[in-house]
Amino acid sequence: MSQGQAAPAIVAAANHVEMELRLLMEAIYLKYSYDFRDYAGASQKRRVLQALAQFDCPTIPALQAKVLHDPAMFRQLLQYLTISVSEMFRDPTFFLALRQQVIPRLQTYPSVKIWVAGCSTGEEVYSLAILLKEEGLLERSLIYATDINARSLDQARQGIFSLGSIKNHTANYQKTGGKQAFSDYYTAAYDAAIFDKSLRENITFADHSLATDSVFSETQLVLCRNVLIYFNKKLQNRALGLFHESLSHRGFLGLGSKESIDFSDYATRFEPLVKSERIFRKL
Repeated sequence: MSQGQAAPAIVAAANHVEMELRLLMEAIYLKYSYDFRDYAGASQKRRVLQALAQFDCPTIPALQAKVLHDPAMFRQLLQYLTISVSEMFRDPTFFLALRQQVIPRLQTYPSVKIWVAGCSTGEEVYSLAILLKEEGLLERSLIYATDINARSLDQARQGIFSLGSIKNHTANYQKTGGKQAFSDYYTAAYDAAIFDKSLRENITFADHSLATDSVFSETQLVLCRNVLIYFNKKLQNRALGLFHESLSHRGFLGLGSKESIDFSDYATRFEPLVKSERIFRKL
């Protein structure tokens, strides 16, 4: 095959893979009601190709056949399709801004409801709980921590994290203006850090999809960090719409360091509070 013939063949093969991906996501939606159809294509493709090797499937249609006939296989695939990489106090300057700019305003409310969307295995929601506790706000706060991955939610409920990550978590915490020794918040046992159960007494963990579900409560703060980058523009707008609807008048929205509302349908419905840290306030 000449170089001139190779290029169209490569394009055709790529288009074929894209079609197979779309069919797989449509099949998953119809069978299991999990909607990944508007997730960003490049990340989705990379993760599905990783799953092919792990599950010993030669093609995407072969994977689709397995997933449709075996719910246990789908639950395994779900671990690839959802993002479960996190750390406590990730991007410490964000949490410092939250401590200095947002929490003092939340302290003026008699009670506070907070939504952590896409909470994954719980590192961020426990970070938030520690921050609220140090600022005297945790006892009158109710935190909704949601995700579509049941296995991640179970891990988040337990509040048990790898002891090997604690050094990094501790360094992050100290950069946020932490007021105590980080070790005060957990007990070390069997190579794991077991976080104080008092931190999760005001946290409700629940299954929720930004792709298919609706708003469930009025909140004063929404955190959805490093989730929108995995959505296409249509799904980003849907998620931002849910956050806008959920937030009370002048409520706060926190996004990830690589995320923005600038080119969304909601660009004029929020104003930056700390733009460098992607913290916005509802207009």
